[in-house]
Amino acid sequence: MQRRSFIARAAAAAAVAAPAVVHAQAQVRWRLASSFPKSLDTIYGAADVFSKQVSAATGGRFQISVHAAGELMPAFGVLDGVQNATVECAHTAPYYFFGKDPTFAIGCAIPFGFNSRQMTAWMYDGNGGKLMREFYRGYNIVNFPMGNTGAQMGGWYRKEIKSLADVKGLKMRIGGFGGRILERIGAVPQNIPGGEIYTALEKGTIDAAEWVGPYDDLKLGFYKVAPFYGYPGWWEGGPELDLYVNTKAWDALTPEYKAIVEAAASHAHVNMQAQYDARNPAALKQLVAGGAKPFRMPKDVMDAAFKAAFEVYAELNNINPAWKKIYSDYIAFLREENLWFRFAEASFDNYMQSQRIP
Repeated sequence: MQRRSFIARAAAAAAVAAPAVVHAQAQVRWRLASSFPKSLDTIYGAADVFSKQVSAATGGRFQISVHAAGELMPAFGVLDGVQNATVECAHTAPYYFFGKDPTFAIGCAIPFGFNSRQMTAWMYDGNGGKLMREFYRGYNIVNFPMGNTGAQMGGWYRKEIKSLADVKGLKMRIGGFGGRILERIGAVPQNIPGGEIYTALEKGTIDAAEWVGPYDDLKLGFYKVAPFYGYPGWWEGGPELDLYVNTKAWDALTPEYKAIVEAAASHAHVNMQAQYDARNPAALKQLVAGGAKPFRMPKDVMDAAFKAAFEVYAELNNINPAWKKIYSDYIAFLREENLWFRFAEASFDNYMQSQRIP
């Protein structure tokens, strides 16, 4: 009797084991369009990490092929590609599409907003995930956080920025909302895909450019044509990358496959920032050895940008209901996060960065 009971329990456990559930699923083939070139193995690589995790978790029955910017569609065409079901999914920086609606930027980064941990907190445990999901419904998209670079550097310049006067007339490649704020303080923003920035900088089409931070910037070689390296990137304190999934493609998945996609996206989300945090230190040393000249953004530039940013946010509150709904929750969460971070986190970080580790 005991033996039969044990066998019955074992059979029941096997019936609900993950492999058995997965093998019961149909084979699925998706295409993912990235907004990034393959040469940037951290930011482009998050999509590869995601794809491989989905395949491994499903015994190869759910395959997602990853395509770099330009292979299936331009870097900034992936939103339309997912919305129109040209591809099932995409990996991108939501603020690339702020021209369609500034609200997109909130799902990635806005100037003087969250750092990466605060952004993740808002998306996963605050109302951010729910609010952005509601917004994306209007674009036929289901979204998932899938990567964060951490706080970014402030870009490469042919000439050092020493005061606000040096920003006037500056032609700078900058993605997302940061360009709108720079325009307010006198710069001329340009929105150029990552793979085209070096050529524009080299030819003098632009005077400055920002991308992410040392690891990517070293690969892109900006320091060779614009040696002055500003920090911090006040427009990107914690930019989130997203997985966009076409609503119809998502609805066609079984509950098990949906759970695997969500878990794989979360894994890629954590993995991306881990890679940046691990690889940026050595890359920064290499950049400085190669002639890069880091400089801290002048306070008058930071103050002018801060003032301009919150003026723009107030204006958008008056004219854009979608922005107002999400931003109101975002900024309330940010106030609380900053209240906490100024105690333990900032105090610890400030002390540690002033020390020489033996």
